[in-house]
Amino acid sequence: MHYSVLLKESLANLNIKEDGVYIDATMGYAGHSKKILKELKRGFLFAFDADQEAINYSDKVLSEIGDNYKIFHANFKDMKKLLAQENVFQVDGILFDLGFSSPQVDNKERGFSFMQDAPLDMRMDQEAALTAYEVVNTYSEEELLKIFYTYGEEKLSKVIVNLIVKKRKQINIKTTLELVDIIKEAVGANYFFKNHPERKIFQAIRIEVNQELKVLEEVLPQAISLLKKKGRICVITFHSLEDRIVKKIFKKYSEVNEMVKGLPSIPEEYQPLIKIINKKPILPSLEELQENSRSKSAKLRVIERI
Repeated sequence: MHYSVLLKESLANLNIKEDGVYIDATMGYAGHSKKILKELKRGFLFAFDADQEAINYSDKVLSEIGDNYKIFHANFKDMKKLLAQENVFQVDGILFDLGFSSPQVDNKERGFSFMQDAPLDMRMDQEAALTAYEVVNTYSEEELLKIFYTYGEEKLSKVIVNLIVKKRKQINIKTTLELVDIIKEAVGANYFFKNHPERKIFQAIRIEVNQELKVLEEVLPQAISLLKKKGRICVITFHSLEDRIVKKIFKKYSEVNEMVKGLPSIPEEYQPLIKIINKKPILPSLEELQENSRSKSAKLRVIERI
């Protein structure tokens, strides 16, 4: 069962108009999409997902509500280009839910989980070339260190990488639990059970495989440029690395351009493009936290086009 995090809060902040055009940039299993579509009487929904399994499921769900939607089997970084092909250049709202769906984690064959044995995969788009297996077995020591420190923020990255490099010289590391065992051996049982470094290392590899932070940095300026006046973007993040990127980009576009700060009158092209709706991120309610422990780290940030 997939549970959509901060569902009520994100829908309320999108300010859905029944004749508006909306984008669900991260459709997944249609948790948010079906709620948006139900509110669109004369409007239209465009949804994006890289995962064909999720698309097959969601298409059935959405088709029971209406036919005023289109799903793209694509990464959301191609949003602007694909919408232009539909002659859509402005929209009323865009939603990003950057968590990945429970069915993806729970399907052990996908290799996202460090609790079930499976081939090292971790691709959101199963047609993509790069897998976790390639990262673990072919990346250089320096590359692995950089990924584990930057994307995993794991302080014992060095000892973990040293052991991975040593082990893979003997035999390729093929499965998730083989990797977990290596992490445990590298850091020792005490540190392993106290600090769960395998969570951080798996997160780091997943981010690398799917280029998650890179595509987020690429898409947010595109998304802002697509918004109509008073249009809104809602972004739900699940870890500090994503949240930092969102916060930084929203800050940049909500302030007067540095070059002209302090001038008595600011030319229009240097004015802020957006205003930040919630200075502090919106967090899950107590009720939601009790229903779904996976929502614990979720944060919602909202901006509006000026």
